[in-house]
Amino acid sequence: MLILGIGGGTGCGKTTVVNQILEELPEGEVGVISQDSYYKDTSHLSFDERVKINFDHPRSIDFQLLEDHLKELKKGSIIEQPIYSFVKHNRTGDTILTHPRKVMIVEGILILTNPELRNMFDIKIFVHADSDERLIRRLKRDIAERGRSIEEILERYQTTLKPMHHQFIEPMKEYADIIIPNNKYNTVAIDIVKTIINERL
Repeated sequence: MLILGIGGGTGCGKTTVVNQILEELPEGEVGVISQDSYYKDTSHLSFDERVKINFDHPRSIDFQLLEDHLKELKKGSIIEQPIYSFVKHNRTGDTILTHPRKVMIVEGILILTNPELRNMFDIKIFVHADSDERLIRRLKRDIAERGRSIEEILERYQTTLKPMHHQFIEPMKEYADIIIPNNKYNTVAIDIVKTIINERL
């Protein structure tokens, strides 16, 4: 099994890169695990307490469970990937049965910050995008998909997102094997990734 880690700041276009890779590989050979599924269970907290959690800090992620699940997949076992609700700021209690595949893609803003997890990745990719571009994408997504107000998003951006990005995410570039500038000309980078995957497989 080949494991790819795809990191980068919020709204940098990781999903676009993942989808471009998926399009290039045979169906059924690639599985995707999202870091967002592994936010820690916060059932013991009230909704108001959950809202105050800094979800852009590595402490908010259950890295141990994510590592355990990757190890199980490598052994050929099926895992139950948690389902997370951004509206409730908590896991839903439901899971997705995730089968091992020849290629597993793990994507998320903080996945390159954890040394143990990083060591499990055969290829580490960092998707880079301009900060203004990322904020605009985040605004559009959070309003449309997560029921957030503009004020709430901008407040969170200034108080946690931006400082956490500079502290934890941006420095992860040094661990990346490939840095993809996310604009419409990144087809060369995707072709390189695809070639590496095909050679390894």
